[in-house]
Amino acid sequence: MPVTTPRPAPGPLAARLRVLAALLLALLPALALAAPAGAQTDAEQRPTARQMAQQAEIPDPLRVGTEGVYAPFSIKSGDEFTGFDVEVMDAVAERLGVEVEYVPTKWDSMFAALESDRFDVVANQVTYNEERAQLYDLSEPYVETAGVLVVAEDNPKGIESLEDLRDERSAQNVTSSWAEVAEEYGAKVVGVEGMTEAMASLREGRVDALVNDKLAVRNYIATNPDPGVKIVAETDEKSESVFAAKKGSGYMPAIDKALAEMEQDGTTQRIYDTYFSAENTAPSWWELVQENAWPMLKAAVTVNIPLAALSFALGLVLALVAAVGRMSTAAVPRAIARVYISAIRGTPLLVQLFIIFYAMPQLGIRFDPFPAAVIALSLNVGGYAAEVIRSAVESIPRGQWEAARTIGMSRATTMRRIILPQAARTAVPPLSNTLVSLIKDTSLTSVILVTDLFRVAQFAAAPTYQFLPMYTMAALYFWVICLVVSFFQDRAEERLSRYVAR
Repeated sequence: MPVTTPRPAPGPLAARLRVLAALLLALLPALALAAPAGAQTDAEQRPTARQMAQQAEIPDPLRVGTEGVYAPFSIKSGDEFTGFDVEVMDAVAERLGVEVEYVPTKWDSMFAALESDRFDVVANQVTYNEERAQLYDLSEPYVETAGVLVVAEDNPKGIESLEDLRDERSAQNVTSSWAEVAEEYGAKVVGVEGMTEAMASLREGRVDALVNDKLAVRNYIATNPDPGVKIVAETDEKSESVFAAKKGSGYMPAIDKALAEMEQDGTTQRIYDTYFSAENTAPSWWELVQENAWPMLKAAVTVNIPLAALSFALGLVLALVAAVGRMSTAAVPRAIARVYISAIRGTPLLVQLFIIFYAMPQLGIRFDPFPAAVIALSLNVGGYAAEVIRSAVESIPRGQWEAARTIGMSRATTMRRIILPQAARTAVPPLSNTLVSLIKDTSLTSVILVTDLFRVAQFAAAPTYQFLPMYTMAALYFWVICLVVSFFQDRAEERLSRYVAR
């Protein structure tokens, strides 16, 4: 029988090693799970744009202010907005998980509208500068470009460089960064509404040059059949386009994250190539007229005519009250009426529109565009028509008042049944003129975001810069409306003069 040698009993060190090995084996699954969790820590600490948007409580829909007439960056076609800035904002909103509601706004009104909470963000080639950064929340740049110096094709002043701008007339939008560049080189800045008006002024010789965005100018030259201008120099300064929001909005970190994601996956470059690498072809003026005749007519019927009718009716009520107050023997109503009439007649309608729409929200009084337009136009009509009614009433012989008094009529009854019917015949022609002026003045309401007939014409012409056919058609529509008003004015005058002795 073989001899079996017994195994020695384990010592204290061996026992401890075995316990440690068992513990390590037990901890291996936990370490395996912990390793990926640690690897994911950095990713978890970097939230997506959508998560950041939820934390910042970005509104849904996100209201975005843009011109709609600044090709190729912001273009309104029918009810849709397109353009480089618009598509970039659409892609940003998709990553934020919100819808976008575009608010067409003229550039000169853009930041006033932003301050009065008409929209949340501006997407309209806003150039970064330190002054804006102090006043507004600005995003990281989403496109970089430069400015170019543009002159007429024949270049009568021989301007070849930015230094040649000294003491020359340069057409600029006075609130743009390019106006500052022109001023730095000693140019005499001539204020215009936008680049299209600047180009027209340059071609017609009213100015000598202009400085504007290189991409916008190239698009203008490419899409205009006869641009009549040329680029002669480029600025050293680079322009960085950003989105803007009210100071302290908290929106920009999420928007910046979305822009970074778009830059990383190539979305921004694809949008850029769509607008700045492809050839553009412009439709003929006749095709443009055919395409936009109905939208312009629809705007006239649904916006301008109702706006004028409602404002005129309310304005006549205000005018009658003011006229009665103006003729009152009591000092207080007479003073109130005089101040109201003087204030309305002594200030421009455009300023009145701005005060009601952009300034009143600072006092906590806010109106939507159409009601704000009705209020401003009604107040304006009331101020002018009050003097028309007063003069018509005072033209009635005093004997009419005395005759009514002898048969026991009160002053109010005399006014209603005797004086006003006779004064109406005298008041109809000037009141009709007031109505005609009101119809034309409705075109001013586009500055407070009302999409009227004239604004639709601007939207239609902006992508191709063919403003002559669009503006001519807008003028034709206004003319036809005023002809109809004049027809009814003539009929009313004939009817009121039927029993008047000749």
